[in-house]
Amino acid sequence: MITLSAEQCRVIGVMLEKETTTPEQYPLSINGITTGCNQKSNREPVMSLAEGDVHNIVDELVKMNQLMIDHKASGRVSKYFHRFCDTEFGNFKFTPQQRAIICVLFLRGPQTPGELRTRTNRLADFADVSEVEAALIQLQDFNDQALVKKLEREPGKRESRYIHLFSDIDESELVQEDNFQNNIIAVENNAQLAERVTELEQQVASLTEQVTCLIELINDR
Repeated sequence: MITLSAEQCRVIGVMLEKETTTPEQYPLSINGITTGCNQKSNREPVMSLAEGDVHNIVDELVKMNQLMIDHKASGRVSKYFHRFCDTEFGNFKFTPQQRAIICVLFLRGPQTPGELRTRTNRLADFADVSEVEAALIQLQDFNDQALVKKLEREPGKRESRYIHLFSDIDESELVQEDNFQNNIIAVENNAQLAERVTELEQQVASLTEQVTCLIELINDR
């Protein structure tokens, strides 16, 4: 099985996504791939790749036979299509559901079955979470290869997350990253709480001052 970097996974994920959701714009130019990689929505983490960086990644994937220039495309701008799966030259023949799961894992990192069902809604149809789980089981033993892995359930969470195995992923780093993100959220929440408390204190002080003025006016009468 091929091993991909996080950036290579992002590029292939974009190709898989756009091929399904915007087929009229596929194959993609370097500019189109860059825009897809750097989307603010439906991407985790959000990346900020320069076109030159994306061009280098695309060249790497072409050499790995995962992407190919579309020689039939008209115009001066080169366009690319993937050979990753479900193509004449691809190593993987996925069902639409399997393909959708791999695509979202490439674009958004570890996901629970519930998250996958919600986030694949434009890529494939799942009647319920059990269908997602069934597709994940298939991908855990896909032609004698494990393409995804179930992570240990985190404390306080109802569902376990799944990761794809096309990259060398250190699970301890995932835990550290999650803790870091949780700490950021906690700090932001504390900052918002402190700001709200300050606003309330100012309101109380203002009201206290108004009441004091009213009392003085009444006493003067």
